[in-house]
Amino acid sequence: MSDSQAPAGARPASWMDLANPTRFVALADRIVPWLAGASALVLAAGLYMSFAAPPDFQQGITVRIMYIHVPFAWLAMLCYTLMAVSALGTLVWRHPLADVALKSAAPIGAVFTALALVTGSIWGKPMWGTWWVWDARLTSVFVLFLMYLGIIALTRAFDDVHRAAWAAAIITLVGFVNIPIIKFSVDWWNTLHQPASVFRLDGPTIDPSLLWPLLVMAIGFTLLFFTLHIMAMRTEIGRRRVIAMRRLAARQAGA
Repeated sequence: MSDSQAPAGARPASWMDLANPTRFVALADRIVPWLAGASALVLAAGLYMSFAAPPDFQQGITVRIMYIHVPFAWLAMLCYTLMAVSALGTLVWRHPLADVALKSAAPIGAVFTALALVTGSIWGKPMWGTWWVWDARLTSVFVLFLMYLGIIALTRAFDDVHRAAWAAAIITLVGFVNIPIIKFSVDWWNTLHQPASVFRLDGPTIDPSLLWPLLVMAIGFTLLFFTLHIMAMRTEIGRRRVIAMRRLAARQAGA
């Protein structure tokens, strides 16, 4: 019986069933077009809302950088959190696709982190009068970017996929301590960044006319992230299959 066939009354597929790369690729083929279409529509709506939003009474039209800078920063942390969960999947649950998820997410997270740093510098110049300061938030995000680069290098430093997966998982979990530092740095130290203004116990402090475009853009970029991540995982699975087939062919030729 093939993977696509199941007896009547069989239980629905669980997340552990996706450990089968063939099933995951089949699912990815179905959902990627929908995710890509949804991300394009939401981002288009978010961009329209961003340009239609009124200027801030202090920052003027430069506040519109917020609509891309803040989602980039959120996704930089979200991506690393997903990698940490994937690291647990490798070390604890031994999920076969956990290391694929971690390795595939690292380059995407590095790009989002770099974009957060660049857009933050562009925003900071007119607001703070400087492109860069070594305050707690900026420094911890820069450390996150270096961690992404280190994990990318580490996953490519081993010929043995399993050794690379375990090494990357351990380093990722150790580095996760930087995520709460980034989040709470504005509360723990004196920085140029303002405290949290969206996710607060007493509610957002941003005017709804500015908040809604920000939330729509954040949703759109999140959908884009998952689209890119699933596509990257699918590509990594195909790459590993090709390598396995080449090695098998080499062994058979040498036998």
